[in-house]
Amino acid sequence: VQLQASGGGLVQAGGSLRLSCVVSGLTFRTLVMGWFRQAPGKEREFVAALKRGSLTTYSADSVKGRFTISRDNPENTVYLQMNTLTPEDTAVYYCAAGTRIDSNYYYTQRAGYDYWGKGTLVTVSS
Repeated sequence: VQLQASGGGLVQAGGSLRLSCVVSGLTFRTLVMGWFRQAPGKEREFVAALKRGSLTTYSADSVKGRFTISRDNPENTVYLQMNTLTPEDTAVYYCAAGTRIDSNYYYTQRAGYDYWGKGTLVTVSS
């Protein structure tokens, strides 16, 4: 099983980035997909999640209205479109896959996810 995240980089405040995460070794369409992030010296935190059917998403309050999660099932890929970035968004971003999530609580919790990618660094300059 592999989750390969990409798309991170250095961007100025107010700019945009799109992260991608390609999943292999799992039946992608059956997975709940999530994005988390970890800033220096902080705990890893939830960013966004997308249910299997792509109709329901969850987002952290800090990114609502700015970040959008989406998926392309034929391409086994989940995306995180990030707009209006601020220096507070600087972090390593991780994609995660959940195979057993069946309650709303666990969509936003690290414990709900079974597989993790290695992360991609996003740096937002002021």
